Amino acid sequence: MTNPDFATLADWRRRIADLYASVREIATSDPQLAWIQWRRVRDELYRVHPQSPVPADGRSAFQGRYWPYDPAFRFEVQIRTSDPGPAAPADVDVLGGGSVPARGAGPAMHLPMSSGDAMTFARIGEVRVPLPQGPRTLGLFWMAGYAGGLFLPFRDDTNGSHTYGAGRYLLDAAKSADLGTAGATDRLILDFNFAFQPSCAFDPQWSCPLAPPENRLDVPIEAGERIR
Repeated sequence: MTNPDFATLADWRRRIADLYASVREIATSDPQLAWIQWRRVRDELYRVHPQSPVPADGRSAFQGRYWPYDPAFRFEVQIRTSDPGPAAPADVDVLGGGSVPARGAGPAMHLPMSSGDAMTFARIGEVRVPLPQGPRTLGLFWMAGYAGGLFLPFRDDTNGSHTYGAGRYLLDAAKSADLGTAGATDRLILDFNFAFQPSCAFDPQWSCPLAPPENRLDVPIEAGERIR
């Protein structure tokens, strides 16, 4: 990357971080209004920003597609930490931030990738999500390199028909996509209305970590971003 590329990437991250900070604040009183703000700002960034994952020739006409907001897909869940077992790493390296204790983390692992080199994660626990179709469990991960942070990808029965075939993301804290805690550090807000496609859904030049088998839901999640 050239210096201007780094500058625009820093600006992209700053804007996304500001967006999610705004979303978390608005959602304390009106989650649907926060979702409207998220859609508006995100779509504008995808149209005009040089770091948009949308190919340059399609940006000006880009318009995100979403299911209508459904409050039944917003949850407050508790993180149930993993039993690390004897193979667990002593710590997890966080790029630029040294390392953090991996207490409660499982062994280092590679998640599936859309393309390119594997990325290392630690499974730090799981969340039990009381979906309208019945409760399901999703693994929760910590990205060991890059910028670190919580990561929660998932697949569901809309993949390949209405959403990207390899799934979507609920949390990607390395890129500030985080809806915050639910009053305690061991609780998370998960809102599938904010589920979004990874960058590789827009352009295969991007390399994206994808959902492992344990995060493949056997039901359709008709909430969040869609591609058709």
